[in-house]
Amino acid sequence: MTDVSNNNRLQPINLFEYEQLAKAHLSQMAYDYYSSGAWDEVTLQDNRAAFERIKLRPRMLVDVSDRNLSTSILGQSLQMPLLIAPMAFQCLAHPEGEVATALAAASAGVGLVLSTMATKSMEEVAAVSNQQNALQWFQLYIHKDQGLTRALVERADAAGYKALCLTVDAPILGQRERDRRNEFALPPGLHPANLATISGLDIYHQKGESGLFTYFAEQLNPAVTWRDLEWLQSLSSLPLVIKGILRADDAVRAVECGAKAIIVSNHGGRQLDGAIASLDALAEIVAAVDGKAEVLVDGGIRRGTDILKALALGAKAVLIGRPVLWGLAVSGQAGVSHVISLLQQELSVAMALSGCNQLQDIDSSLVKVVNFSSK
Repeated sequence: MTDVSNNNRLQPINLFEYEQLAKAHLSQMAYDYYSSGAWDEVTLQDNRAAFERIKLRPRMLVDVSDRNLSTSILGQSLQMPLLIAPMAFQCLAHPEGEVATALAAASAGVGLVLSTMATKSMEEVAAVSNQQNALQWFQLYIHKDQGLTRALVERADAAGYKALCLTVDAPILGQRERDRRNEFALPPGLHPANLATISGLDIYHQKGESGLFTYFAEQLNPAVTWRDLEWLQSLSSLPLVIKGILRADDAVRAVECGAKAIIVSNHGGRQLDGAIASLDALAEIVAAVDGKAEVLVDGGIRRGTDILKALALGAKAVLIGRPVLWGLAVSGQAGVSHVISLLQQELSVAMALSGCNQLQDIDSSLVKVVNFSSK
């Protein structure tokens, strides 16, 4: 097996070990930017703890000799129910950044959601994915400049992205105190590649206030409401995915406004600290949507058993974020590929041990919520 750590250290055998290895490959500022959450990081920690509150109830004496992990999202096939979440500034982790991530995702047959704040352009990333007909969505923030938003949508459509993924949980940027303490700034040579036409992008290289915080304050529109979704959908024929929903009523409203898929997400604990864990919000939202849109979830997924639990609670697929960055930091495309492979292997084993041959066998009877509080 290739030593994806590119050194003589122990070959990582799970996603937790990848994070430990990644610390040696990243500056403190970059590691904190990727790993931190808002304020006291309560929601960040609860995203992980939510999976530990769910216990599995496996079926026995099932022939599990032939397992199938494949599925489809918005009509496009995936080799397993996994997408890579939109994450900004991936070139902080590796020079190839989002291109390396896209290549790994396409090769593994999993999806990719490209961030507006990517450090590689959407055209450059699409070029490597379109060759393999990969599932690739473009994540969008609505800017104060409607012309810029329109241009981003038109570019995504022309480049071959399969959906627009609108992030709705960031009307302003959550306060991440590690970034504030580090005076987060991009190193020289890095910038948001999809926003090269905006003047003043040197804010990302200025010490003091986080350049990302300044960008959100100056460029993104905090006045966006449900009414703006009609305008957004008029810009292209791409299906709309809404990311950042944590309430059943918002999920119903999203479907009524035309969303074809919903991502249950609290932004990885990076926005409103104290918000409900994504997994804890999932079942209620699945019930409310009632099959009228596909429901995905992100936040805290680190094991194949986590994916199994999310699917049992009604998710069609999951998204992973930080572990991809750890793999990217350790060994570029090979590291991301290995992270995906580890999850694929773990999900296959978890399905076998739970009595499931295919994803359709995974249902709510496999899980039980355990309350650890003492009487």
